[in-house]
Amino acid sequence: MTVPFTESVVEEAALEWFGALGYAVVAGPSIAPGEPAAERTSYEQVLLEGRLREALRRLNPTVPDEALDEAFRKLTRISSPQLVDANHELHYYLVNGVSVEYLRTDGTIGYDPVRVLDFDTPDQNDWLVVNQFTVTEFGHTRRPDVVVFVNGLPLAVLELKNAASENATIWNAFQQLQTYKAELPALFVFNEVLVVSDGLEARVGTLSSNRERFLPWRTIEGEDLAPSTLTQLEVLIRGVFDKRRFLDLIRYFVVYESDGDTVIKKMAGYHQFHAVARAVDATIAASRPAGSRRVGVVWHTQGSGKSLTMAFYAGRVVLHPDMQNPTLIVITDRNDLDEQLFGTFSRCKELLRQSPEQARDRAHVRELLTVAAGGVVFTTIQKFLPETRGDTFPLLSARENIVVIADEAHRSQYDFIDGFARHMRDALPNASFIGFTGTPIESTDKNTRSVFGEYISVYDIQRAVQDGATVPIYYESRLAKLQLRDEEKPRLDDAFDEVTEGEELAGGEAQDQVVCARSSGRHRPAACAHRRRPRAPL
Repeated sequence: MTVPFTESVVEEAALEWFGALGYAVVAGPSIAPGEPAAERTSYEQVLLEGRLREALRRLNPTVPDEALDEAFRKLTRISSPQLVDANHELHYYLVNGVSVEYLRTDGTIGYDPVRVLDFDTPDQNDWLVVNQFTVTEFGHTRRPDVVVFVNGLPLAVLELKNAASENATIWNAFQQLQTYKAELPALFVFNEVLVVSDGLEARVGTLSSNRERFLPWRTIEGEDLAPSTLTQLEVLIRGVFDKRRFLDLIRYFVVYESDGDTVIKKMAGYHQFHAVARAVDATIAASRPAGSRRVGVVWHTQGSGKSLTMAFYAGRVVLHPDMQNPTLIVITDRNDLDEQLFGTFSRCKELLRQSPEQARDRAHVRELLTVAAGGVVFTTIQKFLPETRGDTFPLLSARENIVVIADEAHRSQYDFIDGFARHMRDALPNASFIGFTGTPIESTDKNTRSVFGEYISVYDIQRAVQDGATVPIYYESRLAKLQLRDEEKPRLDDAFDEVTEGEELAGGEAQDQVVCARSSGRHRPAACAHRRRPRAPL
């Protein structure tokens, strides 16, 4: 007999997958108010308070009860006119702990933050999944399908629909979540992840994600796509809610960005999450005393969130104990890219645990990099030009925990032989280099590999389109026929030298675009520096 494919079947399958991950699974009605095993005194309560108090005591054994009570009050009395702002405050507590003041047994005042989650030992936390969890607020009573609790906090909500019904899709589930957010805001103050599914398709997003930002999670372990025989919901649950990965996702891969009027909560996609993990491992290996100093190249196609991937990577490297408070240098070859990336990183300063610095000129670069440890510095590569043509750039630091993060790493400005990369190596001889690019490296490009190494992660346009992360690109080949008169060719290099004379010493203004003269047969790479984009001030 065939079992009908219903919403309850989807729900039961989801609960089984959570159970296989080590979560306790409880039916919502069994812990409802008035029941023998009740964990709430009313349907207005969205927390499991007993579990939260027990977790605070377990994770903070040296903190007195009065301080734990104060931490509990701060966690449970978050209020803000905007739901996303209240959610941001809660997220800060999850990642950094709750700051309280208390009297130690020796008479001194303690200011250590009270831990809400144990990020280092996942099984020290209390993992629970509840189905049909009834909540009442402002006269509305709703029952989300599945709620994921960690230490008594409702950190994830899954809304499920029946794929066999023509009128029930994942977007009906998405719309249901919008209703919940409007009618039950208290539940979503604590939310980190939202999931919608019809049992076949599944998408994951955040509190502020619109339809376009609810995306599939297509891997379980690493970057390899899960087998097509598995449903998207199973892959998403096993890929996102594995205890270690879920904690990492909360700690390292959530940012809140504001455009002045609206705050948007963003979470990494699967390609960003796994690319950063691989890049961090490669960085640790490359920066060791016997390391190659070549971390590798991350190729994530344009429109797939490359700038945020760089910020997520920086946040993880900064906190990694093996890096011992590193200095990160973010390099671009154009002012507009420098401003764009600096803006992205500035909005992600909570991830970095510090505010990034933007170098104004060559002297400022030297000042920012002659530090004993720490710092996230933005500069254009042109600022690594010596004061006098032909000189070497002075040594700034011989430390091994310096990481150079280069945007669009394949471009010709990163010339390791006699260009800017050579000067950077003179200044930072033991730094490790990682490159990020939105376009593939040509198979004949040996220079990029000699500086940065091989690919760490690839997320190409085909996969991005399949995931809905970007739109398809349609290309129509056209040939523009250009011809240069033979009598003009011998004069081209002389004209080039005249136009660019002294430009590498000029400061304060971006230079006009210069195109290399290759057609005359007298092209000199060292003088021409290949095909140049507008130069940044030195």
